[in-house]
Amino acid sequence: MRSPAPNLARRAGLSAALLALALLAAGVHAAETLRVLAWPGYADPDIVKAFEKRHQVSVQVTIVGSDEVLWDRVSGNAGRDFDVFAVNTAELKRYVDKGLSVPLNLANIPNVAHQLPRFRERERIPNLVRDGQVYAVPYTFSEMGLIYDRQQVKEPPSSIGALWDPRFKGKVLAFDTGGHNFSIAALALGKPDPFQLDETAFREVAAHLVALRRNVLTFYSLPEESVELFRDHKVALLFANYGTQQVQQLKKAGADIGYVIPREGALAWLDCWTVTRGAKNKALAEAWIDHMLEKSVSHTLTERQGLANTVEPGEADDGRNKIIWLEPVEDANRRSTTWGHIVSGDRPVALGAR
Repeated sequence: MRSPAPNLARRAGLSAALLALALLAAGVHAAETLRVLAWPGYADPDIVKAFEKRHQVSVQVTIVGSDEVLWDRVSGNAGRDFDVFAVNTAELKRYVDKGLSVPLNLANIPNVAHQLPRFRERERIPNLVRDGQVYAVPYTFSEMGLIYDRQQVKEPPSSIGALWDPRFKGKVLAFDTGGHNFSIAALALGKPDPFQLDETAFREVAAHLVALRRNVLTFYSLPEESVELFRDHKVALLFANYGTQQVQQLKKAGADIGYVIPREGALAWLDCWTVTRGAKNKALAEAWIDHMLEKSVSHTLTERQGLANTVEPGEADDGRNKIIWLEPVEDANRRSTTWGHIVSGDRPVALGAR
């Protein structure tokens, strides 16, 4: 009778190998995960993979398409669902007010030293600093101008009011958000402060937005969506919430377009990275911010997305374009709720009610 020893040895060896594979798999699954909430184009796969390799972690990226969605995602579970997110300076204030963003340790973000001087003067940028503590680091910025089809619009539109022009009815593409749309409608109506509307002005602007809804083809959320709609539906005029990012994408798609800043001025955003109070590993979240400020990553953002970065000098501002930096609004929730009524087609008399 053959001895069972060799079989037992083989079984023991197989068991050991299976155990080793199980432990290896467990190690892989146990890898730390960084949860990032970002805007389109901010966290491309190769940029993410480079961070993952360097820090031996996994990165989970979630993309948002509006300030309202961003607020819902971060505030929905008291900031515990994400570790780090991108937000504009005007919106940042309410995250700090609610304790959803926490102060940064700039020692973990040494690449801030490479930012352009105006972005290192953090005290001069609204909402970045509170009580001497820095809550966010600038990343990218753009104005929100008007994009037009040169074949359909022979004269570049000079006013934001072109969005309401009956000549373009059904050929206008607008951004699906309450905050910015209330502000651009306020500019169109000549209101002195598009971010702070009193009761009378709020109702007037709401009614004007009803007229906008009736004039537009539809509303978009993501820049890629706007490019597809512009191309497939022969759009004549587009409110460019993503600014030069959309200009670049449309040109790459072969669109014959122009881009202008209207005489009333263009809203402009400065997006920053900030860390949530629910971050599982704050130092890792700060390492992500540092990674995004590397010169090669910042250059890639500009090259691919057409967005200005905070590390490399951009085209000189010749002073002709009037830029209106975003500021906190009188009531963000009311604007969002009222916008929802407008999009759904509610009657003007019902709009703006508290």
